[in-house]
Amino acid sequence: MNNLSSSISTSTRPGGAASPRDRLLLSGGGRGGGRRRAAFVVCSVKPPSATSSAATLAAPGQGKTEAAGRIGGLSQVSGVLGSQWGDEGKGKLVDILAQHFDVVARCQGGANAGHTIYNAEGKKFALHLVPSGILNEDTLCVIGNGVVVHLPGLFEEIDGLEAEGVSCKGRILLSDRSHLLFDFHQEVDGLREAELADSFIGTTKRGIGPCYSSKVIRNGIRVGDLRHMDTFPEKLDLLLSDAASRFPGFKYDPDMLEEEVERYKRFAERLEPFIADTVHVMNESILQKKKVLVEGGQATMLDIDFGTYPFVTSSSPSAGGICTGLGIAPRILGDLIGVVKAYTSRVGSGPFPTELFGNEGDMLRSAGHEFGTTTGRPRRCGWLDIVALKYCCQINGFSSLNLTKLDVLSYLPEIHLGVAYTLPDGTPIKSFPGDLDLLEQLKESIVEYEVLPGWKCDISSIRNYSDLPKAAQQYVERVEELVGVPIHYIGVGPGRDALIFK
Repeated sequence: MNNLSSSISTSTRPGGAASPRDRLLLSGGGRGGGRRRAAFVVCSVKPPSATSSAATLAAPGQGKTEAAGRIGGLSQVSGVLGSQWGDEGKGKLVDILAQHFDVVARCQGGANAGHTIYNAEGKKFALHLVPSGILNEDTLCVIGNGVVVHLPGLFEEIDGLEAEGVSCKGRILLSDRSHLLFDFHQEVDGLREAELADSFIGTTKRGIGPCYSSKVIRNGIRVGDLRHMDTFPEKLDLLLSDAASRFPGFKYDPDMLEEEVERYKRFAERLEPFIADTVHVMNESILQKKKVLVEGGQATMLDIDFGTYPFVTSSSPSAGGICTGLGIAPRILGDLIGVVKAYTSRVGSGPFPTELFGNEGDMLRSAGHEFGTTTGRPRRCGWLDIVALKYCCQINGFSSLNLTKLDVLSYLPEIHLGVAYTLPDGTPIKSFPGDLDLLEQLKESIVEYEVLPGWKCDISSIRNYSDLPKAAQQYVERVEELVGVPIHYIGVGPGRDALIFK
C-alpha cells in the first residue's frame, strides 16, 4: 500500500422570445457542495465572483482576457471529452462554455452519464440525458442519434428542470434515429450481471448495454418508430420475445405487451415536439456558422474499443464517437478538450493500477465527495495515472486539458503521480495495454511514482493561476510536461466560478 508520507519515487501497486429551436428552424436548420475539507490555512482570501459569463468569470485580480481569450478562441465545432474512467467533471466545463455556443450536443451513451452542474445561485442540477447547456437559456440542446434514450427518465429530467424554472420547451431536440431504451432493458441488465456472477462488469444497471445490443443485432426500436404506432406493437413484441428466450428470469406475456404499447402511445404524443432529424439540424447549424459544443459522456478509458475491455461502457466516448453519434464529418471537428481529475477515480469493476486502498483511499474519496451521480455508488480512488492519461491524449488528439478538483488534494503533504508501469520481471510497459491478461498482471506490477510536495492550504477561492501556491503550480506544470498537452482550465471547487483560466 502506498504511504502518503513516503518520499520514495517508486512503489508497488497502490419568456416570449423565440426559442433556440425556433430560431434555428426559422433560419433553415431543421460536483458536491457538501465536500468535506480537512483543516488547513487559506492561500487566498480573494472572494470568488458571483457571476458566470465568460467576461466576468474571473474573480477580482484575474485578467478577464484569459477567460474570454480561451473561450473565444475555441473552434466553431469543439468538444469536451472525459480522459479517465468518467466522473471527471465534464458537465461543469460544458455549462460554462455553453454560454458562448449556439448548440450543445450529446453524441453517445445514455442515462448512465451523470453530470452535476450548478447555476449562478449555486443550485445543484444532476443531469443524465439532457445536455449540460440547458441552464443557458439561449442554447439549443441536441440529443444525437448515438444516444440511447429511456423516455420515462428523460421526461422526469425535463419535469425536474421545469419545476426549478429552467425552460425546456423548444430547447431540446431528440434524434429520430436514437434508439429507445425500455424498462425491460434495465431488467435484463441486472439479469446479465447476476449471470456473470464473480465476473460482473459493474454496470449502472440502466439498461445501456442491452439497448446497444438490440441496436447492433438490428431488432432495436428507434425514436422515429413512435410515429408509426401501427407497426410499433409488432416490433416491440419481437424485442420482448427475444429477451424472454434469452433470459428465463424475464417474464413476458401478452398483457405486458398491451400495457407497454398503451404507455408508449402516450409517450409518443408528448415526445413529438422534441423529435427532429438532428443530422440535418447539426449540419445546417455548421453551415450557418453557428458554434457547436459536443458533450461527451463517460470517458475514453470506458470506450468499447479503447477502454479496459470488458469493463467498459457500450458506446464510443472518445473522439470518433462524435462523428458517428451526430452525423458530422471528421474534418469539421476542431478543438477537443480532455477533462481529467487531479487524481483518478472509477466506478465498477476493472483494472485500476494507481488505486489507493484502506484509509488512504477513504480519505481521498471523502475529500472529493466521490459518489456516483447516477448510482450513488462510492467511487474507487487513487493517484493520477499519467500512463492512462497519455494514452487518452494520443487517441483523442486533445488540444488542451481541463484539470479538475485540484482543491481536493489540498490536505495532502505530498502527492504522487503514476508515471510508468513495469512488469514484475522489470520489463517496462510502454503504453496502456489492451490485453486483459496483461492488465490483470498489473495487479502484481510495479507502478513508478514521482512524488511532488503538497501545498497544504485551501485554494478554492483562488481565480488567478499566479496566485496558486508554487507547489500547486509545480503539480500542474509537471502533468503538462509528462503528457505533452497544455492545461488551460483548472477547477478548484464545484461552483461555476471556481475555475482558473491558464
